[in-house]
Amino acid sequence: MNKPGATTYRAQGILTASPARRVAMLYEAAITSLHKAITAIEHGEIEARWRANQRAADIIEHLLMTLDLKQGGEIAENLDRLYMFMIRHLINVDLHNDPQPARDVIELIKPLHRSWQELDRKIAAEGAAAVTTPAETPDGPGSEAAGDRVFATA
Repeated sequence: MNKPGATTYRAQGILTASPARRVAMLYEAAITSLHKAITAIEHGEIEARWRANQRAADIIEHLLMTLDLKQGGEIAENLDRLYMFMIRHLINVDLHNDPQPARDVIELIKPLHRSWQELDRKIAAEGAAAVTTPAETPDGPGSEAAGDRVFATA
């Protein structure tokens, strides 16, 4: 059982995370849930397997439903097909009590997870550069030249 303080701390971390970090967190949670499903299969824990697999499928479905196919173009279309494949593939975890589909989906999620983590790091680094740039400019933070440099890095 979770302690109220830990739940509040986790919720605060989610609420204050950047959008890129939130997507990375979703991928991370899906991977964790799939590992739990695999472990549950290995220990013969059917209910735990189902709960963990369902959580992973719910996360992937959320990612699917939040895709913006109009704005996202070809990338969003590819993710749409990939997410649909993952959801269909995960049915086999429960249908056959088979860990392999979970392993397959983990391998599909890992590069997406790494990409969103990298994007989050890049955005954070650019944000930090934008915040520190005015103080480091010889013109000072209030000058027009300093402002141009801030916007160039954002």
